[in-house]
Amino acid sequence: MRPLLLVLSSPSGGGKTSIARQLLADRADVGYSVSATTRSPRPGEQDGQDYHFLTRAEFERRVGAGEFLEHAAYGGNLYGTLREEIERIFAAGKHAVLDIEVEGARQIRRTAPGAVQIFVLPPSGGELVRRLEGRRTEDRAALRSRLDRAEEELAAVGEYDYAIVNDDLRHAVAQVAAILDAELQRVGRQDGLSELVAGLRREIQRVRSKK
Repeated sequence: MRPLLLVLSSPSGGGKTSIARQLLADRADVGYSVSATTRSPRPGEQDGQDYHFLTRAEFERRVGAGEFLEHAAYGGNLYGTLREEIERIFAAGKHAVLDIEVEGARQIRRTAPGAVQIFVLPPSGGELVRRLEGRRTEDRAALRSRLDRAEEELAAVGEYDYAIVNDDLRHAVAQVAAILDAELQRVGRQDGLSELVAGLRREIQRVRSKK
């Protein structure tokens, strides 16, 4: 089995991180790629678990060193996926799940064209606003900025392989899991398939020759 890179994107508040976390809890064959960011930790967040919290200088140094698979600016902060995170997960024989923004996903299409990309939609605009307000982490100006960004990001859904609506977390996770399982059955992803088919053909030829 060749590990698969699974990308989840959504507007802020769409639920991509919750889906990724639940998928990780449900499946032993999945590893979560912890993103790096320059933003400050929110209450309860832990370095190395929720994010790799970096100073802007350290983040930019590592970008210059080519250590990021993708990186983008969002809400005045920098976010990105460290290559070492993906390598760590693949080395353990697991699929890597990333929850990243639209710009980062575009970069992934260039740097890792075999990745499977899923866009997570909120069930309604009102629900998206409710989720963002429920965080109580930003002022009104920041909220308006996130909503403006969400409107722009929703227009990018056609760039993705799949789109799901996150109206119920368990259902959304089940949909992502089904996509993952289906993608693993693609002919081009199955190691040893050519040898298996060749063996089946030889066996048929032996049986046929005796008829």
